[in-house]
Amino acid sequence: MSSTPPESLALLPRLRAETRPYHDAVEENPFNRALAAGTVTAADTARFLARMYGVVQPYEQQLRAHAALFGPAWQLDRRYRAHLILDDLPRLGYDGTPPLCPALPPLATWPQLLGAIYVLEGSTLGGQVIARQLIKSDISANKYFTGRADQTGPLWKVFCAQLTEAAPASDHAAIISSAVQTFQTLATWLSQP
Repeated sequence: MSSTPPESLALLPRLRAETRPYHDAVEENPFNRALAAGTVTAADTARFLARMYGVVQPYEQQLRAHAALFGPAWQLDRRYRAHLILDDLPRLGYDGTPPLCPALPPLATWPQLLGAIYVLEGSTLGGQVIARQLIKSDISANKYFTGRADQTGPLWKVFCAQLTEAAPASDHAAIISSAVQTFQTLATWLSQP
């Protein structure tokens, strides 16, 4: 009886399973705890969005620098969202300049880019849930969380199909490693005051 080596398993189920603890750690930030407790404020939301900007903006800058690797089918122009945070922050009373994360994971290779984009694209799904919760708390400055609205699910499905097609089995471990590093960076950055 032989077992299937992990490298041959489908990428998306592996990504979900192997990044789950790191995904869960990201959700343990002060904003999500306040959101879950029903005590979230506009100031909490602004602090969280400013921290998110610190990762999303430099990540998108790297993605733009490597856009030629992706091509038009990936619809990168529809996936950029840092500008939405900048729209939300003033409406939440945030008048500072959001700090930038000083140490993103490496984003120089195809697998590194794919791992990071998996994390940031996946966050659009959670954003839809957060947007609904913020509305219940009478916090309406949520362009970032609402993002693509009814196009979120379809764009995620397209992304998943593209990721599966574009990632040879030999790159799976590197893609997963990049996703883990991205989640770890987010968890650390979002937990800082």
